[in-house]
Order: sequence, then structure tokens, then C-alpha cells
Amino acid sequence: MKFDSILSEINGFGKFQIKLVLIQMLSRITLPCHFLLNNFMAAVPPHHCNISALDDGGFFRNLTQEQKLAVGVPAEQDGTPSSCQMFSKPQYQHLSGSNNSEDAFTVQCQNGWVYDNSTFKSTLATEWDLVCSRKGMNKATATIFFIGVMFGAPLFGFLSDRFGRRPLLLVSYLSSLTFAVLSAFSTSYVMFVILRFFTGMSLAGISIISIVLNVEWFGIEHRTFSGIIISLDWTLGNWILVGIAYSVNQWRLLIVAVTLPLILSIVTWRWLPESARWLLANGKADSAHHYIMQCAKMNNRTKCMATVTPTELLVSAQSETKDKKYTFVNLFKTPNIRKRSICLGIVWYGVAFTYYGISLNITGFGLNPYLTQFIFASIEMPMKIGVYFFLEKVGRRSSQTGALLLTGLCLFTNMFVAKDKWVIRTVVAVLGKSMSEAAFTIMFLFTTEQYPTVVRQNGLGYTSFCGAAWRVHISTHHAIGGCVYIEDIEKPRAQSTRNKEIQ
Repeated sequence: MKFDSILSEINGFGKFQIKLVLIQMLSRITLPCHFLLNNFMAAVPPHHCNISALDDGGFFRNLTQEQKLAVGVPAEQDGTPSSCQMFSKPQYQHLSGSNNSEDAFTVQCQNGWVYDNSTFKSTLATEWDLVCSRKGMNKATATIFFIGVMFGAPLFGFLSDRFGRRPLLLVSYLSSLTFAVLSAFSTSYVMFVILRFFTGMSLAGISIISIVLNVEWFGIEHRTFSGIIISLDWTLGNWILVGIAYSVNQWRLLIVAVTLPLILSIVTWRWLPESARWLLANGKADSAHHYIMQCAKMNNRTKCMATVTPTELLVSAQSETKDKKYTFVNLFKTPNIRKRSICLGIVWYGVAFTYYGISLNITGFGLNPYLTQFIFASIEMPMKIGVYFFLEKVGRRSSQTGALLLTGLCLFTNMFVAKDKWVIRTVVAVLGKSMSEAAFTIMFLFTTEQYPTVVRQNGLGYTSFCGAAWRVHISTHHAIGGCVYIEDIEKPRAQSTRNKEIQ
């Protein structure tokens, strides 16, 4: 009797599997919170040069804040104060309406910047002045995080195929919690980016191991449903991120707040089972029998396992593979699996490129960033429900192809929409976001089904590495296809809002 037949006999979707999904949810909701955290943690609020040095002890100090900005900071073409330049001397002629500044010399900000704290009390940009010439350092925080994810995915994939899903999941919990909390107490920019690298590496383990552990405990007939249910954790985490970010507008507290669910994950880890498929594939029949009996008991199917012994389980799993060690080399060893791995890697390129290209740029649509993030998260729920029915009726490949083509169509359409028509741009972007989320959901499920148990975690680690490589590219450039996204929060705001007095 094959393992899939045994799993069907003991109910491949019962209380045991529901418990597994709920326990895993505690850790999985932290993934979008961290992966999309830079949308809020690294936001760049409106800012201008600190012009207090222009105070000549007389007339200047009696001016209002608006007047000080007029004589101390040059205006951009749209009338807003420059973010990176100031006059070397006060230009008092501007008070009379004269804009003659031919003799005025502009210089880079000499004494730091003044930020608008109305939306964000503190961000990485305001903490370490990561604006103007140092703006690239602010973008680099997301890049370095995804580099960590890129290296962590294959590392945890290899280790969990070698030592098991359950112990490596605990390692991921502990390391993610440790590095994330430590990063919140960083005393320097360098310390922060190093800790964010290791945070990304650790979270990659949670991402790929939790999916495989869940899928390997569901029967084949329920695998599609399980993949959709698991993916809803990401949507829930997206909503939680919006709520927490809106309530906590200090980046250090924000990191701690979105990481706290991992404490519950560590506590509930003791009730997580090891993958019986992995145990059997590695010749550990007694342990596999133990967890299968747990599943049968919880699902009220113990009678079905009365005559099944560990020896029979071992035979059903083709125990001759127990002494073989599998690595990434096995993903390219034979022509069939090599072709499969190359194709999956290419598709993961495109899926990650579109999804994170939209998700990491929420401020270019003229809406409040919290509202944009909420809309992006909300569209995922109905889309994933629709994906379930498409997968059941159409299949994996056709659904994946359709989702990617529609995503590309939405992005291409936005090339021809004027920037000032933010309603249309937002609607098209939301549709594109929903299609990209559908593609990502299908791809995770499809990948786990393409690899055998002994290399499944290695395969998901490799494909996640391919996807993370594009995330690094996206987080560096903050642009995708023809869609123009705007990185700084003040840019999409109306001119009247931007001209408000900045305290």
C-alpha cells in the first residue's frame, strides 16, 4: 500500500491537517509583514534642508516658517520646496514676490534635514538621514534583506531535506525572532543591514519549509485546496501589516510588533508533526508510524491503521533510497528533472518580478500608502478563491499561463496611462496585483508537486532562490516594466498638501 493510499484511508484532510495549518499560520503571517516592511519602515516623508544656520540674528528669526522656507529654500518647478538644496544666504526679495535669484547660490543641505512627521514618526530615512545623496542606502535595506532570502532559501532547502522539516523549522523560528528583534535595536546603519540580511535568510526557511510540511500531510485529492488555504496566511499577514503599521509609526517598534507572533510559533512548535513522507523516504519507519497513528487517532480513523506496521510502511516507501544523500545536484542530474528545474526557475523569475515589482511600490498611485496596501491585500482574497476553481477545472499550467499573461497586460496598459490619472492607474495596478498574486499562489503549489519527496525541499529552495534574485533586482530599481512607480511619499501628494508648513 502506497503512502498516498494510507493518507487517504486516515483522511487526508481532517482535524489533524486543520491543526497543522492553524499552528503554521502563526509563523506564516509574519512573512508578508517582513517581506513588505520596507513600504513603511523605509518610507521617505516630505523633507527640506535645516535652514536654522541662515539665522542672522535679526530679521530672519521674526519670519514665519513659510516665509523662512521662501527665503531659505529654492522652489522646484511645481512650486514645492527643494528637498536637497538651500540658499547660501537668505533671499529676502522673495518676500515681496520677486523671484529674481540670479545672484543666489544654492548649496547642498549643510545642517541636515527637517522631516514631516505627520504620517511617520520615525523611519530609516529620518533616523540616519538616508535622503538625497544617501538615498541609495535607504533602497539598499530592501536589497540586502532579499539577498538574505536568496541565500537562505537554498540553504534551508538543503538542510531540511537532509535533517527533516520539523527541526529546521524551529531553527528558522528562533533565528528569525533573534535577528529581527536585534535589528530593531541597531545602533548604526551597518549593524541594521547586516541583521536584516540574516533576518531575510532565516525567514526564507519558514517560507519554504512550512509550505512543504503542510502539503506533505494532505492527501492528493485535497492538495489544491491545501495550497490555497496555506496561501491565505499571506493575505491575513498583509492585513495585519497594514493595521500594525498604521498604529505603530516608529520603525523600531514596528519591527518588534510584526515579529511577536514568532514567540507563539516557538511555543506551539512542540505540537507540529514531522513529515511522514520525509521520514519514510529516509528509512525512519517507526517515527513515521508514530505520526501517522497520531493523524489517524485525531481524524477518528484508527481502525484503518490496525494492521499497518512500520515494516509495511517502509516497504511502501521504497526504502532502498534511505542511504542516499540528495543535494541540489540531483535537481539537474537526469534530463527530465533538469528540464523541469530550468523551466521552473525561469517561471519563478517572472512570477517574483511582477509580484514584488508592484507590492514594493505602493506610493505611486496618489493614495494614502496604508489604503493602497489594504486594497492590494484585500484583492488577494477573492482572487485566491477564484484560483481554486480554475485549478480544479483548467489545471496548473493553463492557469499559470493565463495569470502571467493578464499580469503583463495590466502592466503594459499602465505604460499609456497618464500619471495624473491616479484612479485609473490604481485600478489597473490592483488588477495586475491580483493576477500576480494568483500566479504566485499557483507556482508554490505547482513546484511542490513537481519534485519527489527526497528533493522537494531542495527544489523549492532552488526556485525560491531564482525568485529572490529578481526581488533583489526589483528592490534596487523600484521599477517594473512600463509602470512608473514613485518611491518617495511626498511625490504623489497634491501640491497644496506638499506646501503645508513642515515643522
